[in-house]
Amino acid sequence: MRQPELNATLSAMLDAHPGISDLLFTVGRPLQVESFGELKEVRTHSSPKTLTRFQTERIALNIIGSARHLLRDLAVRGSCDCSYALGDRARFRVNIFKQRGNLAIIMRKAQSKMPTLDSLGLTPIFRDMARERNGLILVTGATGSGKTTTLAAVLNEINETQATHVVTLEDPIEFIHEHKKATFNQRELGADFDTFPNGLRSALRQAPKVILVGEMRDRATVEIAMTAAETGHLVLSTIHTINAGQSINRILGMFELAEETQLRLRLSETLRYVVSQRLAPKVGGGRLLINEVMGSNLRVREAITNGEADGRSFYDIIESNETFGWATFDRSLSCAYQAGTITEETANLYATHKGKMTRFIDDVKKQGGLSLDAPTGFKLDLDSAAVLAGGLR
Repeated sequence: MRQPELNATLSAMLDAHPGISDLLFTVGRPLQVESFGELKEVRTHSSPKTLTRFQTERIALNIIGSARHLLRDLAVRGSCDCSYALGDRARFRVNIFKQRGNLAIIMRKAQSKMPTLDSLGLTPIFRDMARERNGLILVTGATGSGKTTTLAAVLNEINETQATHVVTLEDPIEFIHEHKKATFNQRELGADFDTFPNGLRSALRQAPKVILVGEMRDRATVEIAMTAAETGHLVLSTIHTINAGQSINRILGMFELAEETQLRLRLSETLRYVVSQRLAPKVGGGRLLINEVMGSNLRVREAITNGEADGRSFYDIIESNETFGWATFDRSLSCAYQAGTITEETANLYATHKGKMTRFIDDVKKQGGLSLDAPTGFKLDLDSAAVLAGGLR
C-alpha cells in the first residue's frame, strides 16, 4: 500500500461512521473504526476482507516514513508513538506495536478544531485554572477519556487571555496552537527531544511561564515537574488514574518509602487542581464528559500531608466544597441525569457511591412524579381490572 492509497483508505474509514475516535489495523481482522466507543467494521470496494501481515507492515512503514528513531523504538521496545497528518482533513496520534509476531496499528483521531472551555461544556472553575500563576495541575483518567483535549482547552484559554510564553512537551503533538496573546513552542518526543525528563530540564532554560508535560510517566519527570512548579512555573500534565486519591498515591509510589514524608509536603504545597474524567454514553448516542474536580485548600493539603482518614477522604473534602465549583463524579452524574442527558443505568454504572446515587435518583423520580415503568406498590389482577374498567364506562 503506497502513500496515496493509504490516505484514500483513511479517508474512506473516516467517512464510514459518525463519531469516529480511532482507526484500527490488525492482522486477521478487517479495517475497523471505533464509533462512539464501539468497534465497527469498514467495507470498501478495495479493502481486504482481512488484513495480512504484509499489508499492516506496509501501512506501518508508510506512517513511520524516514524517522529512524521510530524504527529503533519499534525494534527495541516493541512499539513506537508518532503523529500522522491526512492533509488538511485530520491529524492522528499513532501507536504501532508488535503482537504475536505481527504489527498492529492504532490511529487516534485528533479534533481538527481547537477545543474551548465552552465547546467542551466545562464549568467556570476551569477558567480559574487558566489564571493560576504557578503550581501543578493534573488531569487524570483512563486512556481515551479526553485528558489531552481538556488540557488543550485550558491552554487555549491561556492563549486567548494572557501574553505569556508556553512550552509544551508532547508525545505526539495533537493540537496545533496558533500564536494569539501567548507565544507557543510545541516540542514532540523523538523529533525534538529524547525523553520527558531531558525535555523538561531543557524547558526550564527556555524562559516559559507555562509548561505542558504530555504525561508524568516516571519518577524523574515528576521530580523535575514539581521543581518547576516550586520555582514559579505553572505545570500542566496527565496521569493514568481514576480519581484524586489514586493520583496522589501513584505519585508517591514512584519514590522510595523514606522520601514519602518530604514528598507529601512538597506535593501539598505545589498541587493546585486534580481533574479526573470519564466518558459516559449519552441518551440518543455519543458520549458525555463527566468530571471530578478537586482544588487546593487547608483540608486538601492536610489530607495530602497526613494521608486520608475517616472524615478526611478526598471524596468528602470535594463534596463539602461544591459551592466553590468542585465536584465529585457522583455530583456530575447527578446533574447529567437530572438534565436527561444520561440514563439511570449509566448514572449507577459510573457512580463512585452507588447507594448515594440510587437515593438521588429516587428523589428525582418523586419530585417529577412516578415514571410510567416504575412500580407503584399496587397489585391488580386482569379480572379485577376488567370489572373496574366496565364499571367506569
